[in-house]
Amino acid sequence: MAEIMLQIAGRPYPIRCRDGEEAHITHLATMIEQKARQAQQSTPGMTEVRTLLFAALFLADELNDLRREAAGRQTQLALEADDEPSARAIEALAARIEKLRERLAVSASDA
Repeated sequence: MAEIMLQIAGRPYPIRCRDGEEAHITHLATMIEQKARQAQQSTPGMTEVRTLLFAALFLADELNDLRREAAGRQTQLALEADDEPSARAIEALAARIEKLRERLAVSASDA
């Protein structure tokens, strides 16, 4: 097990993690630290717990937005996948229209 020291909201936190995960955990801590600074700037004088609460709420809000966006993309992909039968039907209609146009052209030249 590796041990790293994280600095969040001006306070050090020793954390143990699996070997090789140090960089990832440090990256996550940096994200939390950024949100904690954002909370401290918007409401100076908050307690440490409240700062971390707001940092968590900011991160949860971003996660929620990303999940909604991903769900919208999945819905869009599902709709696009459902369009394949429609596309085939339109191609078949276009082929029929082309045959009718050819017949009309032949009939018009015979007249």
